[in-house]
Amino acid sequence: MSDVRKGSTMSTATPADPTHRPESPPLHGFRGGPTPVLSKPRGLTIALSREAGARGAIVARKVGELLGWQVFDQELLDFLVNDDAAREQLLADVPAGAREWADAQLSRLREEGKLNVEADTIPMVRLMLTIAARGEAVIVGRGAGFLLPTETTLHARIVATLDSRLAYISESQRLTQNEANVELQSRDHQRTQFLDRTFRRAPTDPYSYDLILNSTRLGVEGCSRAIVETIKFKHLAPEMDGEDEMA
Repeated sequence: MSDVRKGSTMSTATPADPTHRPESPPLHGFRGGPTPVLSKPRGLTIALSREAGARGAIVARKVGELLGWQVFDQELLDFLVNDDAAREQLLADVPAGAREWADAQLSRLREEGKLNVEADTIPMVRLMLTIAARGEAVIVGRGAGFLLPTETTLHARIVATLDSRLAYISESQRLTQNEANVELQSRDHQRTQFLDRTFRRAPTDPYSYDLILNSTRLGVEGCSRAIVETIKFKHLAPEMDGEDEMA
């Protein structure tokens, strides 16, 4: 599986220039000792929560397309957890320090009582933390927004009116209106139960999110572009906080 993250721009300075300093240290060829453990993820991550039928997965794919970031939906996450070769190929460029950071975060969350996972859930949690350490990813569902650091994660939720959710599920799954209603309630219930059991959090709490978007009103395009614009503020937030303190 190839990495679709944006590549970095090479410096045009010559090696002979004594004033030249690389913008970031190389990720290979380190010979000075053990790989340092990251203090935070290498890049930003978008965690996308959604109501059933609100077209959150479609929004996620559009956001990934606009940013050039890889999208990890539930199907892909489940595949990676169960396929060791595919998982190692995906994470081949993740430094050892990033994986150690993921393990340290997992331990910290459990010790602080913020995470209640069963043995079969731990590989999924560790995978999402490692993906976040790698950065520049869109993770759909699985409570990723409650798991990852708020400083480097944009936690967005996609909602929609009941009528539009039912219409989407009915059309996409070829179900009757009554069947679509049963399917919608089942999905929402399962997600609510998972978040309550694993993170002791409720998906309806508005203060858990950076951004809540109504896809009935904004559509897929509007929601996607709002997320792309908002992610910029994750870069600016520390600077803005500093300015407020100075003021």
